[in-house]
Amino acid sequence: MSHPNLPMTEVLVVADCWQREPDSEAVIQRAVAAAAESVDEDVADAEVAVMLTDDAGIRTLNSNWRGIDKPTNVLSFPALQPEGEWKPGDAPRMLGDIAIAYETMRREADEEHKPFDHHLSHLAVHGFLHLIGYDHENDDDAEEMEALETQILAHLGIPDPYADRAGTH
Repeated sequence: MSHPNLPMTEVLVVADCWQREPDSEAVIQRAVAAAAESVDEDVADAEVAVMLTDDAGIRTLNSNWRGIDKPTNVLSFPALQPEGEWKPGDAPRMLGDIAIAYETMRREADEEHKPFDHHLSHLAVHGFLHLIGYDHENDDDAEEMEALETQILAHLGIPDPYADRAGTH
């Protein structure tokens, strides 16, 4: 059963460490679909690319694009949107790219006693929301984004990822 507002999500595995988690692509597909179904943004006929990398790969991206020379769990790169309205027959609209680092994500899941697939779902949802314009640059925006993430994850049967970190962003 297809939902009319779902983007096409391509998952690219570029680091061998992800082979330890063979269900990762399905987890990401499900998380992005749940996020797309939960927002008012029109993401039908759009594309998202999710790169599953390692700490070395994401460290390079983080250094090159953000000037921060260390690994992180997830990075989002929203695509510039073309002028004018999208019409049927046009090339798919790129929402952007998400990169997720295995080692950092695995360590966080273990330290926070969260199932791997729950944390992966959270990072995929978080990255997707960044692609459509959400951010956490100030407290109000962070609260809005976290509330939406919590709602989307609850729809997936995943507990509030912020429950143990009240008051932090």
